[in-house]
Amino acid sequence: MTGPAAAPLTGLRVIDLATLFAGPLCATMLGDYGAEVIKVEHPGRPDPSRGHGPTKDGIGLWWKLLGRNKRTMTLDLSGPGGRDILLRLAADTDVIIENFRPGTLERWGLGWEELRAVNPRLVLARVTGFGQFGPYAHRPGFGTLAEAMSGFAAITGEPDGPPTLPPFGLADSIAAIATAFAVMTALAGRERTGEGQVVDLAIIEPILTVLGPQPLWYDQLGYVQPRTGNRSRNNAPRNTYRTSDGQWVAVSTSAQSIAERVMRLVGRAELIDEPWFGSGTTRADHCEELDEAVGNWIARHTRDDAISAFEKAEAAIAPIHDIRDVMEDPQYRALDSITEVDDPELGPLRMQNVLFRLSGTPGAIRWAGRPHGADTEEILTGLGLTGPEISALRAERVL
Repeated sequence: MTGPAAAPLTGLRVIDLATLFAGPLCATMLGDYGAEVIKVEHPGRPDPSRGHGPTKDGIGLWWKLLGRNKRTMTLDLSGPGGRDILLRLAADTDVIIENFRPGTLERWGLGWEELRAVNPRLVLARVTGFGQFGPYAHRPGFGTLAEAMSGFAAITGEPDGPPTLPPFGLADSIAAIATAFAVMTALAGRERTGEGQVVDLAIIEPILTVLGPQPLWYDQLGYVQPRTGNRSRNNAPRNTYRTSDGQWVAVSTSAQSIAERVMRLVGRAELIDEPWFGSGTTRADHCEELDEAVGNWIARHTRDDAISAFEKAEAAIAPIHDIRDVMEDPQYRALDSITEVDDPELGPLRMQNVLFRLSGTPGAIRWAGRPHGADTEEILTGLGLTGPEISALRAERVL
């Protein structure tokens, strides 16, 4: 593994006060590239991700991913003891990430004014469902609500079926990447101004951006995108197709040249001369005919033979993987997309690697998620607290 000194964010200190999932995942990404991340959890109510999903030997596996590269400490922020400790930490911190409902930090005496007073260079990233203002700001917000409100669910699913939500944290994950970008943008601004600032990120917004030009289409044309299943209103053929050995593949023809290669491959070159074949939108109007041509050809071939033929024709195809296939796929193996991490609690673990590769200052997974409060004493000692002071805080249930 690459040592932390080679990582590009070495020297950056991040305090992760957030839970489930956008804020903590942002902090994970920063930690993957060398930032020192301190995960602060309530003494009696750990981050719920520790209990989400399957466990092994009573240890949450999701936390091993979400908590990687973070030191963990416990702290009750709602009382004066916890407030004072956080302000001492904030004084020497670059970024704080939080996702409490708007007004919570202010109620505890830890709002932007108090934090900025101890550290004018601080960046405070506030990640909430609906943002810091507006009629919904004080509602509880989760990624599921963003997937519903953004228009994602409305366009996902079969035409005659219900709106469909993803079975994983899609909006949270998109928001996490957006927050990491926002934090780095704020830090770049700090280099020019010498001052930190507040990042206000609403989870309902990044997924709206990812969904593309739907607002423009509606604004200019009154067009509302319908549910089309695996098909697209922007190009065809584009679908999933079953092979002769009962496997599934996906085909995309976003580029005109690819669409033409596919039709030659499946023996329907005459369709290329049709007037409607010249653009993705007009091809989509004839998706039934195109799907039949491609589907019939693929149904006569095994998955491996179909993929091989598409590759030779320089046409775009991919197998439909489940996680078992992902773990064995040669391309993912070549990229080390799923990498092994040694963990003191569970032994060797395989999980997703860092998000991207840098040639000169790469990131690395230094450790998987650590036990609740594992580094509390070390962190407090680094602040100058003595053993008796730490014991007193424990007696007061601040830690």
